[in-house]
Amino acid sequence: MTQGPFELEVVFHLGPVPITSPVATTWGIMAGLTLLGWLVTRRLRVDDPGRWQVAFEVVVELLCDQIEGVVQSDGRPLLPLLGTLFVYLAVANLVGVLPGLHAPTAHLETEAALGLVVFLSVHALGLHAQGVGGYLKGYLKPNPLLLPLNVVSELTRIFSLMVRLFGNIMSHELILAILLSLAGALLPVPFMALGILIGLIQAYIFFILSTVFVGAALGTVERG
Repeated sequence: MTQGPFELEVVFHLGPVPITSPVATTWGIMAGLTLLGWLVTRRLRVDDPGRWQVAFEVVVELLCDQIEGVVQSDGRPLLPLLGTLFVYLAVANLVGVLPGLHAPTAHLETEAALGLVVFLSVHALGLHAQGVGGYLKGYLKPNPLLLPLNVVSELTRIFSLMVRLFGNIMSHELILAILLSLAGALLPVPFMALGILIGLIQAYIFFILSTVFVGAALGTVERG
């Protein structure tokens, strides 16, 4: 029986702490990406790069260009945060197409954790770049009377960011599960292919919106 989006399967316990399926899958993704990153970067060559190194460099350059296009400044300092966020989301969204696995992003707890990371990172980077006074002044623009609205906007945009991702990934997994139960393994194949496209698009949207939020905190993008 397929679990609902708010039901969490406990895989094992770490002492008194239950480790649920999305957490275990996330740990697996993190371990896999860490191992892949180590394997690709342990023998970097300038003269004769291998195929994996070339693919790695292409991804890094594309992500860096996207960041720079949004924040209008050097994107390399932001690449570890935003690039890792995109790569994790892309893999996490796509892992649901593998038999026996479910995308951790189909559970709201994962999006809540990612939203918290983005929320804290945005304000930490903004305070570091503009100072306390300069950063807080941004909440008084264009009119000091809009201060409460600007504060609420900070919370609602993070909330909408995580709910959008959760809704799209969760709904696709539910539809795929229903089709599998009704039509067997062959009919859902086109929907699985569509799911790959949806997963990549949703990862890109989350990445770009997070980049916009960071750019607004740095003062290089107009706060909206």
